[in-house]
Amino acid sequence: MMDYVSPKDVMQEAVQLAKRKSELPARDLLIRGILAGAFLGYATSLVFAVVSQGLPPIVGAILFPVGFVILVLLGMELVTGNFALLPAGVMAGTVRVTKLLRNWGWVYLGNLIGSLLYAVLFYLVITNWRTGNGGAVADLLKQAAQKKTLAYAALGYSGWGTALMKAVLCNWMVTIGAVLALVSRSTVGKIAAMWLPIMTFFALGFEHSVVNMFLIPSGMILGAPISLGQALFWNLLPVTLGNLFAGALLTGMALYVTYPTEKAPAVSQAVVQAPPQGEQQAAFAAAGGLQ
Repeated sequence: MMDYVSPKDVMQEAVQLAKRKSELPARDLLIRGILAGAFLGYATSLVFAVVSQGLPPIVGAILFPVGFVILVLLGMELVTGNFALLPAGVMAGTVRVTKLLRNWGWVYLGNLIGSLLYAVLFYLVITNWRTGNGGAVADLLKQAAQKKTLAYAALGYSGWGTALMKAVLCNWMVTIGAVLALVSRSTVGKIAAMWLPIMTFFALGFEHSVVNMFLIPSGMILGAPISLGQALFWNLLPVTLGNLFAGALLTGMALYVTYPTEKAPAVSQAVVQAPPQGEQQAAFAAAGGLQ
């Protein structure tokens, strides 16, 4: 039981973590965001490599959390996780809204850069530096990219709403995973706790904005007939909004309300003035000097 951290203590640690994240310089937010995007690209490409060999999709879902585990244990910055942690810090009074927006902006940009960087490198590898077509992995990536964009577009605004709802359900689990990373003191305990909700969202086929930052551009590079406008409007926009809503409201704020942390007392700005020198000597003598 010593390894387990209670929910109330977890929220206390989450608020402290949010404060540390809000105070990171832009350089660190960007670098850690880039690395996080690349790590999730690794995990996503691993899933497609596994499924392309004829294994059931559930095997890929079981393996996918490796990317999330790596980035969390290394202290990287994932915007979808920060969608929950930073609002909890705002509610606790330890994070200013301006710093929340600053964190989200830099980390989102970093995640996008890292995802695109890995997509290009992965493309060069599976096509043998553009001399091949990428084989079965490329075919699956193109199909998935079209399913996440053109299939929604074909449904009109019902498709846009579907992407939004899938994103809500996705990041509800992802942010629970980010919080569960604090529920254990041991590395093994943290990994096991994080693995469950991340595997769940991926197995159910929900929409994660950072995963899609790798997946959709990969399909486009490999030849999927998707325009930039279609990728942004029919996927990245509704999915980002859905991820933000779920993280902020359904995880960060909801958990903080039911497990509130004690707010630090305001620091007094009053200046305490020392008594005049004569009064200090008189008080010293009245106390009998040093004992």
